[in-house]
Amino acid sequence: MAGDPILITTNIRRYRAFYYCNSVAFVASLLVIVLVQTERLIKHHVLEAAMILDLFGLIGAYAAGSCRDVSSSIYVMALAGAALIYVVIHIVFFTLELDHKDKKADEQEDELLEKRRKRLLLFTILAATITYQAGLTPPGGFLLQDDTLGHHAGDPILLHNYPVRYHAFFYCNSVSFMLSIALIILLVNPNLYRPAIRSNALSVCTAVGLFCLMGAYAAGSTQHRKTSIYIFVLVAVVLLVAAGLLLVFLLKRKLSNAVVAQPREQNEEERKKEAEEKNEDEEEAKKHARRKYLMLLGILVASVAYQAGLEPPGGAWQNNDNGHEAGNPVMHDNRRPRYLAFFYSNSISFVASIVVIIMLLPQWLPKKKEGEWEKWSLRVMNWMIRLDLFALLVAYAAGSNRGLKTSLYVVALIFAVLGYFAIHTVLHTRMSTSGRLSRHSILRSYELTTDASQSTGSFLPTERTSARSRWRQM
Repeated sequence: MAGDPILITTNIRRYRAFYYCNSVAFVASLLVIVLVQTERLIKHHVLEAAMILDLFGLIGAYAAGSCRDVSSSIYVMALAGAALIYVVIHIVFFTLELDHKDKKADEQEDELLEKRRKRLLLFTILAATITYQAGLTPPGGFLLQDDTLGHHAGDPILLHNYPVRYHAFFYCNSVSFMLSIALIILLVNPNLYRPAIRSNALSVCTAVGLFCLMGAYAAGSTQHRKTSIYIFVLVAVVLLVAAGLLLVFLLKRKLSNAVVAQPREQNEEERKKEAEEKNEDEEEAKKHARRKYLMLLGILVASVAYQAGLEPPGGAWQNNDNGHEAGNPVMHDNRRPRYLAFFYSNSISFVASIVVIIMLLPQWLPKKKEGEWEKWSLRVMNWMIRLDLFALLVAYAAGSNRGLKTSLYVVALIFAVLGYFAIHTVLHTRMSTSGRLSRHSILRSYELTTDASQSTGSFLPTERTSARSRWRQM
């Protein structure tokens, strides 16, 4: 009947497995949202149990809906178990290595672990969301009806046209999804995530999930091997650009220190050391805030670019007619220059965001002068995010319409918004400067009035009060 899911007709048992698992995950999520404000349930770990049920429901729904054969579903579910087993083994070996070390964690270490847990949780939520949707709706779409070659309605088009490319996309996407679900399960329980973060087991899983995400994007966003190779070349280029920026910033820092450096007395060095220790907590808070918004921006752009790359604007051909191949993007054949501008801009944005997220993972900086390296690496990531967002704007201008005039309008809007922010910044700076000067002049007049009153023996309370009130109003 029209409107019914195709999977009901072709494989009703698989559809029921997907439907009920997905419904269990959805209902469990709603219950968690409603009951999260009940403190008693939080103390008795009821919400943790509901979240784990939710995640297992997602695993079952993904295994049933992302493929059409039993063996692939079993392989997909085994990936989540393999990820959990790896993390447990990693933690066990790490614990054995630390038998002779101090295992007491102070408050600062616990706070640092909590911050790292939040960043890892942000990534896992990103990866689980986009990979779940991409697995259920693979690039190229589905066959709408049975054909003469024995292909059935509801099967992925990419599976029959490019089986190797489809399997590469499917397993890379599935590994990233199952790693994300396994990490979320571990990050829910403090007794599990603390040793896992200390041993860097979760960081390893996160890095593997990110690289699998790039592999799925390279395999699913294009049907040509050469273009997939270009995407991996983009990864290398972005990494080289990041490394080059980091070296440039460090060289500038060394040159400035060499010019400014002068012999100091011992007392001055001690005072400087005390001041640095005093401001250490404040600097760490600023760094954490910068890492947090960089992670949020990276997650935003990666999720948008991943979905846009797998489902390009204009859709894909459904049949092999008129020289067109099913599964290929329509815009690739009708407006090739515009499609290439969209594709490469979107790919640069996606790759740059993934590189930023990888750089935000801990324990990659050298231990020697770690604070200085971290400071300049954050500056590099700021520039990478700017490149990221600029490429996303170009991809939007190329893919959101089909006319050159409309694309130029989008570019003009970008410059108009930037001009507005520039004007607003200049006006705000001038107003704040004039306000500071006005407060300084009023305070100076108040001081002069007080000195004159004290020298003459009269305190002039009215003038003092009026000057003080004007200064406070500023």
